[in-house]
Amino acid sequence: YIERRYCTVDAPPAAVYATFTGLGGGRGWPYVHWAWRLRGLVDRLMGGVGFRRGRRHPDELQVGDAVDFLRVDALEEPRRLLRLRAEVKMPGRFWLQFEAQPLERGRTRLIQTIFFDPKGLLGLLYWHLFHPAHTLVFAGLIRTVAQQAEGRSARATPTASS
Repeated sequence: YIERRYCTVDAPPAAVYATFTGLGGGRGWPYVHWAWRLRGLVDRLMGGVGFRRGRRHPDELQVGDAVDFLRVDALEEPRRLLRLRAEVKMPGRFWLQFEAQPLERGRTRLIQTIFFDPKGLLGLLYWHLFHPAHTLVFAGLIRTVAQQAEGRSARATPTASS
């Protein structure tokens, strides 16, 4: 299953990229952080890695880095792309990807893609059972990343003084 969301952000691609590559760890997840923590707790109870790993550095990422219960699978700065692979216990494989594409007048198209490769009937059941909750979480996440990137861009833009 592949699910994409698009959002136009009033910020340059570099600000958008810096925002989504800064997710997790000490900063947490900017939308329903408690749900991310709950998913980590459930994973821990099932013998998985849980939410306790954080991240190596608050601003820098490398392929292979842990970000809470996710792992950096792809990081392409020229394309401004980040793909995270979930390492939680689930009946299938899951990736969360962000991409920042330049638009006119310093704006950016933010693309969030969810990939889920179910494993058997249990994987299909998992997808359909949790899809409504995932839809809410990931729709809120892209909106919040966009808002934070716009705030980051506004703080970086000097204002004219009189």
